[in-house]
Amino acid sequence: MIEVEYTDVAELRGPLVVVRGTGGVGWDEFASIRLAGGRRRHGLVLEVSGDLALVQVLEGTSGMAPGEIGVAFSGAPFGVPVGPGWLGRVCDGLGEPLDGGPPVSGAESVPVGGLPVNPVWRLPPSEPVLTGVSVIDLLTTLVRGQKIAMFSSPGLPHLDLAAQIAAQAHAPGEPFNVVFAAMGLTHADALGVRDTLEARTSAGDLVLLLNLADDPVIERVLTPRIALTVAEHLAFRLGRHVLVVLADMTSYCEALREVSSARGEIPARRAYPGYLYSDLASIYERCGKVRDLPGSVTLLPVLTMPAGDVTHPVPDLTGYITEGQIVLSRDVPGYPPVDPLASLSRLMRHGVGAGRTRPEHADLAAQLLAGLARARQAQELAELVGADALGPLDRRYLDLARAFTGRLATQGRTESHDLGETFDLAWQVLSTLPRAELTMLDPAAVDTFYRP
Repeated sequence: MIEVEYTDVAELRGPLVVVRGTGGVGWDEFASIRLAGGRRRHGLVLEVSGDLALVQVLEGTSGMAPGEIGVAFSGAPFGVPVGPGWLGRVCDGLGEPLDGGPPVSGAESVPVGGLPVNPVWRLPPSEPVLTGVSVIDLLTTLVRGQKIAMFSSPGLPHLDLAAQIAAQAHAPGEPFNVVFAAMGLTHADALGVRDTLEARTSAGDLVLLLNLADDPVIERVLTPRIALTVAEHLAFRLGRHVLVVLADMTSYCEALREVSSARGEIPARRAYPGYLYSDLASIYERCGKVRDLPGSVTLLPVLTMPAGDVTHPVPDLTGYITEGQIVLSRDVPGYPPVDPLASLSRLMRHGVGAGRTRPEHADLAAQLLAGLARARQAQELAELVGADALGPLDRRYLDLARAFTGRLATQGRTESHDLGETFDLAWQVLSTLPRAELTMLDPAAVDTFYRP
């Protein structure tokens, strides 16, 4: 194929270039932009109308002038090499090395656009992914192939918790890898993530993509898609179970809003594009287990809710698509500040129980949540009438809440608990209640583990 370079550039608009006189150019096609002096940048075709092509420049348009550039189209979508060569690498948001190593290579190149998993071919999740964080493993267990979001607010340690999960997560007895895609991070946060994940990266178990806040905004739009393309090959071609952590999806959505504004599209809620829901779904639905294919992709998108507003478009639409949420709250003391009563894993019962975690897991979690709900009611009553006016049973429930916070829900940032430790702590917490209150548990399990 003879490469044709077009030099009739009509307009530069934000990160976009409008090219005139094109022919045979398709949507999502990869483009090469030649600058004065021979330097090159890269782009993707966003839209084609007649002989006009709208190209988004991945490195941004700063320093470019319409009369000094040429644009050539590759005839194919933007793709990345895939394979085990990604494991142990630290790259930028476009997959270019940051660790001083050579460019990542693979046997084949795959378009990063990808496709959501066809529901007809999707298998129901049925095995756990253990994070080493007790409050998550016990109450909102991740299940292989699930998509579950982490909702946070500015100032909370969501990035620390996401990195801790990536450093500790495993699928017992199975080959397991992690792909961590960070978007819009400050340099300090990026350094913290690299330090937390250094051991797992060095062991060749993890892929780290770092998009910084001062990187071009267009790069941020591609970062999660590159991460999922790499993960899909590791899972469905190489038979590994892969956890993909995307932090922070709010930064991704803000980048999408900026591109949409530059394109002159009619804005929807809070100036986000009207297709935000379908765009997020095109990312979130790329996880799962697929019939007749090995491995699985489990997705943990992390997002910050501006001003803690759960009705903001990003958490609102994410909640419709994902299968649960882990909610961080300022009202929870200590680390990690997970609010157990606001959090939910809708597929948890498919991944716990005999042969997976422990036979009493689901009932133990339900009993503990019921106790925490009763303790919250007792606390609200105490604020109205005073703690001295509470009955003996209400005080025992307040003891349960304190034991939960002090023993089970508080954990060091580098501390990993195995399942045995988590269940021991859970039974210690429940043992602060009278035995007669443990009505949701099998009497045989209570006989074995209850220690008043």
